[in-house]
Amino acid sequence: MPRLSAGERREQLAEAAIRVMIRDGVAKTTTRAVVTEAGVPLGAFHYCFRSKEELFQTVIERIMERNLPPAGLAHPEGATPFEKVRAILRAYWEQVRARPDEHLVTYEVTQYALRRPGLADLARRQYRHYLDVNRAHLESMARAAGLVWTVDTAVLARHGLGVLDGLTLTWLIDRDDEQALAALDEYARYLASVAAPRS
Repeated sequence: MPRLSAGERREQLAEAAIRVMIRDGVAKTTTRAVVTEAGVPLGAFHYCFRSKEELFQTVIERIMERNLPPAGLAHPEGATPFEKVRAILRAYWEQVRARPDEHLVTYEVTQYALRRPGLADLARRQYRHYLDVNRAHLESMARAAGLVWTVDTAVLARHGLGVLDGLTLTWLIDRDDEQALAALDEYARYLASVAAPRS
């Protein structure tokens, strides 16, 4: 077995945990199942993570990171604020459509944590992380599109999280691409309405 750094081993175990969660469900994702999937001894888990809760938090962050739209999305000359925002949101949506099972896992982790005594803080940290990432993404989106928001970004991040979270869950249930894109475009129109050109 090749010798990996602690960071590389954490990555290996997090990816193994995602595969186990997708295949068997979050409730059946034990540390033993994860190390078996990764092909490493049980001691490797305790070397990299203090608890299963910490592993779950890492899984949530990994899924979130790879589902963000690509940085530096180019916009055609003369594109309107709506067209710029829509392009960025649609790039995000392509990431959702490419990895539906991972998104399903994130909802399952939330429900699992809320129903387990002592794990509710995991769900709170999960959604705080989502808010932080959504806020940073809104700021990045505004920079990329040459815009500024006229609404406080903390409020805009919470609003956007509610929209995208609900839209993603609805799509996971019905897989209606046409309606999902129409709803996403409505959200883009809203964002364009609270954006102003950067001076």
